[in-house]
Amino acid sequence: MLDKLNVVFQRYNEVNDLIIQPDIISDSKRYVKLNREYKNLKPLVDAREEYLELTSRIEEAKTVLKEEKDPDFRDMAKLELDELEPAFSELEEAIKILLIPKDPEDDKNALV
Repeated sequence: MLDKLNVVFQRYNEVNDLIIQPDIISDSKRYVKLNREYKNLKPLVDAREEYLELTSRIEEAKTVLKEEKDPDFRDMAKLELDELEPAFSELEEAIKILLIPKDPEDDKNALV
């Protein structure tokens, strides 16, 4: 999952660099298209940051549980781990949903 998020992050940075270039700004169709892509990638980039943060905190708590001798520190790490693991699972599910490709027809107007 992290590999997919890293690819999205790379594309996000590319689009970010592109939309500030004068030749792109002067081409309004391309500029609008890139801005739309940028907007669509933003939630995934935010989720990636949260994913990395949670992963780091979980690893830290596991390290404390493994290496710490003080029972109070171990209890605190266990409590933190008990809070972080469900949040991590929820985030993974949310990311899976965000990674589902959008239908290009969704942005168009429809007549009923």
